[in-house]
Amino acid sequence: MPLMTIDGIDKLGFLIHDSARLLRKRFEAKGSGYGLSAAQWRLMVRLVKEEGVAQARLAELLEIEPISVSRLLDRMEEGGWIERRQDASDRRVRMIFPTDKSRETFAAIKSVAGDVYDAALEGLPDEEKRILVKALETIVTNLSDGDALSACQTTVQKGNAR
Repeated sequence: MPLMTIDGIDKLGFLIHDSARLLRKRFEAKGSGYGLSAAQWRLMVRLVKEEGVAQARLAELLEIEPISVSRLLDRMEEGGWIERRQDASDRRVRMIFPTDKSRETFAAIKSVAGDVYDAALEGLPDEEKRILVKALETIVTNLSDGDALSACQTTVQKGNAR
C-alpha cells in the first residue's frame, strides 16, 4: 500500500511542526519567570547534561550559527548562567560550563517540562506514549546522518538516569 494512502499521513509534517511549536510556546510561557529565552534554555539543558562542551560543538548540537551561540553565551555569562574556560590542550578552544545557578534552575525546569509533557500527552495510554517516542526516534534516524539521534538518545538516557 502506498504510504500517501494511509489516512492522515499527508498531514504528518504539519502535525510534527505544530506539535513542536505548541510545546515550545507552552514551555516558554511556563518557564518565562526564569528570565531565559527558549534558545538559552536549550543551550543550558545541553550544558548541564554535557558539561565542558566546546563553543563550536554547541553550535552543531543546537543547529545554529556559531555567532548566534556566541551571542547567547555572552548574555548567559553576564547573567551568571555559564562559565567559559580555555581548553587545557588547545588555548584557541573555549569550553563552556554551567554554573551552580544553571544546575539549580535545571532541576526546576525539569519539573516545568514534565508539566508541559503531561499536558501534551494527556489522554494517551502509556503504551501509546512509548510508541510515539519510538516512532519519533525512527523518523529522526531515517532522516539524519545519525548524529541527531545519537545526541537525542544520549540526552534521553542521561535524563532518565537523573
